[in-house]
Amino acid sequence: MELEKKSGCCLPKKQKSTVSQSSGLSVVKSCKGSSDKNAIYVPGGEFLMGTDDPEGYKDDGEGPVRKVKVDPFYIDACTVTNSQFEEFVSDTGYKTEAEIYNWSFVFHSLVSYETRTKVTQFVQQTPWWLVVNGANWRHPEGPDSTLKDRLDHPVVHVSWNDAIAYCNWAGKRLPTEAEWEFAARGGLEQKKYAWGDELLPNGQYYANIWQGQFPNENRRLDGYKGTAPARSFPPNKYGLYNVSGNVWEWCSDWFSPTYHIYDTKENPKGIPNGTSKVIRGGSYLCHESYCNRYRVASRSSSTPDSSTGHMGFRCAKDA
Repeated sequence: MELEKKSGCCLPKKQKSTVSQSSGLSVVKSCKGSSDKNAIYVPGGEFLMGTDDPEGYKDDGEGPVRKVKVDPFYIDACTVTNSQFEEFVSDTGYKTEAEIYNWSFVFHSLVSYETRTKVTQFVQQTPWWLVVNGANWRHPEGPDSTLKDRLDHPVVHVSWNDAIAYCNWAGKRLPTEAEWEFAARGGLEQKKYAWGDELLPNGQYYANIWQGQFPNENRRLDGYKGTAPARSFPPNKYGLYNVSGNVWEWCSDWFSPTYHIYDTKENPKGIPNGTSKVIRGGSYLCHESYCNRYRVASRSSSTPDSSTGHMGFRCAKDA
């Protein structure tokens, strides 16, 4: 498949989505997913969504700040882990789109020397993203990598379509963008991060993000080069882990940089159709010099069939 030649943020994507939710991917509805012991009840209500902070990205549609209301809902404390996704695959035989395409995007410094010698494609505008044959959720950095010691890490190399299939199996759904931000803020009004306005309260890291010179030097001051366990760093006041950094999280909405200005302010669900889906939260690759999108109001997008080594998801459910 042809690659998009220009990508926003730190997100490579396929040029267009060639697989839709109803295109023949298995949509499993056995509802045999793991128990809801990690689901958190979120009371809903009104909140100020978005930001007018000059540090934000206007072209992403982070603003204007607007009052939005969401109904009560449940959302998982953590992103779906490799262990949980393995249970889903074992139960259903599901194959992810990265497995079907036989390639996915991997960040250059995470790839072994042997795998790198076989890479022939990269993203033109962001050459640190390599097209690695055999990269998928079981082999996050290519065929010579495994999930050893990473079963409690977020599953990655999952497309939006893959996330929907998992949610259907688990009897859940993806959160709307408004639900995601409401939950990620944890009751704090218009704070920059899920924990407040300081990136490093008392000099401590509260998120898995990039430290050093992007894209070649990661000092790993937060303890991680790639993904961190899904339940790491202090949770926000609602009990959600890693809503800033670690992995981008798929939402249910189609992406638009402007539609939210006119959309309903009660349980908004975004535009009725589009080409890319909303992702929120940033990832371990976000850095203030390049992709300062670990702020709680930040947003980006990717096509529904795209997969990378820094995108995952968490599930939600109606209350």
